[in-house]
Amino acid sequence: MNWGADLEVQPEEAALRLTQQPRPRLIDCRELDEWHLCRIEGAELVPLSIFAEQAPRRLLETEGDILVYCHHGMRSLHAVQWLRRQGYAGARSLAGGIEAWSLRVDATVPRY
Repeated sequence: MNWGADLEVQPEEAALRLTQQPRPRLIDCRELDEWHLCRIEGAELVPLSIFAEQAPRRLLETEGDILVYCHHGMRSLHAVQWLRRQGYAGARSLAGGIEAWSLRVDATVPRY
């Protein structure tokens, strides 16, 4: 199920997609210290600081949907732009990041 050509997806749409099959890969591109503060359940950590090195090893399939998030949505947008250039057409950034997720989808995810 493709999200369309947009680089970003709103938190509510992302939450819905994460309940459907096939489930998008959920990638947290924040740094390890941020990961320890909070994260969205089911996420895999691939920090932006090593993204270009690690993503090709971790994301072997260019097909399928990938949802990338960070704190506010800027780093994940950079990661998605990089992924798109590498052929990952289904990559999307979570608009507003984990902050928006906490405010609009899951208030149990701590804000920082």
